[in-house]
Amino acid sequence: MSTNNSNAEYAVSFTPFSEKHYVKKFRKKYKDAWDKTQTSIERSFRMFDTLLERGVARMIIDKRGIKICKTEFRVAKTTQSRHGSGNRCIVAMCAAEKQVIVLLVYHKSHLSGSGGETDAWKTLVKKNFLEYKDLL
Repeated sequence: MSTNNSNAEYAVSFTPFSEKHYVKKFRKKYKDAWDKTQTSIERSFRMFDTLLERGVARMIIDKRGIKICKTEFRVAKTTQSRHGSGNRCIVAMCAAEKQVIVLLVYHKSHLSGSGGETDAWKTLVKKNFLEYKDLL
């Protein structure tokens, strides 16, 4: 039995940064399929505790009541699996405020850097979301 409140429903929002830098690329590439995908992401993130329990979301950091998590997703109308697609979301989840904030939505090829994907997204979060800088 789970010790968290897996029935909690969260408000889900995408940051302007994620919309401007990454969602725009997905929308251009996948057109109408992206709108369905974003709706699906929002719907699944409303029950974020369930994603953590099922291993769909992986907790990276849990500090000061905020969890930074990484998830994978597939784009609607494609045949790739969630894992095989290379598509990721980095989110900040605050249980007390019942919020899931999508910080980054990207394909792993969107990120560059010599340190790899994890170092690249952590650098982006530290640089663009100062409120989470000290968590990473």
